[in-house]
Amino acid sequence: MSSPGPDAHQVEHLLGIAARVPDHGKLAPWRFILFEGEARSSFGTIMSKVWAVKNPGATADQISFEQQRLERAPLVIAVISTVTEDHKVPVWEQELSAGAVCQNLLIAASAMGFGAQWLTEWYAFDPDIKDALGLRSGERIAGYIYIGTATEEVVERPRPRAHVGRWKA
Repeated sequence: MSSPGPDAHQVEHLLGIAARVPDHGKLAPWRFILFEGEARSSFGTIMSKVWAVKNPGATADQISFEQQRLERAPLVIAVISTVTEDHKVPVWEQELSAGAVCQNLLIAASAMGFGAQWLTEWYAFDPDIKDALGLRSGERIAGYIYIGTATEEVVERPRPRAHVGRWKA
């Protein structure tokens, strides 16, 4: 993906659409961290340092790749799942709500004419990255949503057939 990405008005619109998800209990069990402009490179530096420490045999090219991860699109939105423990709304429902936020971001970005991709790679699960982002206890990264202008045609991958069962009375 390349520039242009969404402008400030479009970003606000995307976040509004993202929040229009099932949310039993009106808990809003998610929040956003936006990476735009220099913030992508700045956080990429942190990511590359974490990667290098955890992969002492990493080559300079691999470390550089990690540093540039967030620069693959002009906007990257980290969707943070923020469940409320010991609530009448089960944790599972709260986590599903965060996943629906990610899906809405993909659909909204596509409807606006942008390319979008939902990624969860090592940096969605690494405790040092979570600490660097300031995630609190119980918070998890539901995904990083990359948004920008598509630079090539999307190639659809094969999808499995859905398993359908019918209840018989």
